[in-house]
Amino acid sequence: MSIIGVAVLTLSGCGLLGDSDNSGTAGTTTVKISVMPTIDLAPFHLAMRNGYFEAEGLKIESSVAPSGPASVAKMVSGEVDIAYGSYTPFFTAKAQNTADIKIIAACSSAGPSSTMVVTVPGSSVKSITDLPGKRVAVTARGTMSDLLTMSALKTAGVDYQSIQWVTMPFPDTPARLQRGDVDAAFLTEPFITQAIQTVGAVPLFDTATGPTTGLPTAGYGATAAYVASHGQAVAAFQRVMDRATKEALADRSKIEPLLVEFAKVTPEIAKSTKLLTFESQVDITSIQRVPDLMRDFGFINQRVDVASMI
Repeated sequence: MSIIGVAVLTLSGCGLLGDSDNSGTAGTTTVKISVMPTIDLAPFHLAMRNGYFEAEGLKIESSVAPSGPASVAKMVSGEVDIAYGSYTPFFTAKAQNTADIKIIAACSSAGPSSTMVVTVPGSSVKSITDLPGKRVAVTARGTMSDLLTMSALKTAGVDYQSIQWVTMPFPDTPARLQRGDVDAAFLTEPFITQAIQTVGAVPLFDTATGPTTGLPTAGYGATAAYVASHGQAVAAFQRVMDRATKEALADRSKIEPLLVEFAKVTPEIAKSTKLLTFESQVDITSIQRVPDLMRDFGFINQRVDVASMI
């Protein structure tokens, strides 16, 4: 994954920060955003904690979604203005023509050992070759969870089409893995480290290898209509995320307490967890890898041009 650059995307429209249909207190714009309890949102929480949004004239109202598709659905329905999510549901909506979505900021990409499939001692799964026909936990179907896992299985010559996918939120996964509800589970950090320390989870393989090395994993999106009518608010959001992301990359100690608070892990786990690569700038060429991979695995049936979504 590339280190972030400093750039503000050129946006159509020039909505004012005090738009009458979305205004907060005098001189501010209220922006509703859907988030998830994941590690790559640490720069967002850092910006919230340090008042960076307020400094740009934005009042942020956040709500938690259980998965990327649910987050994007909240945006498409108009419940929120901006959605955080893995890139896959953004491209699914585009390919199915259910929504005209613009990617307004990057969030993360997969770093080494930050996205893995794990199991527990005593499981019938001892290696990647044992996975055909087994139950594997993912947050939701059609997300980075199963896309990364299937790509790794295919690369290893393993039958990925026989997997029995079981959906569950990341925070619930370690306990359910230990109970035997599933045979293995896809996890991102800090939930990998949490599972290792709490239930003795055993890593099976890193999913960000081979074709998926450094694959962009998540970002922020908004509808084209929102971007056109609230261009200045979107640009302000981008500036804030660029500032907070650079700060998070420069000083890990600033985000570890946020992992404890929002990812609900212990200080010890927050200190030892392997981080995804934080990003804010949209790299069209790099992100294009995601919908291309989605098409290869049948998530979508047509090519999605990322450049058209910027």
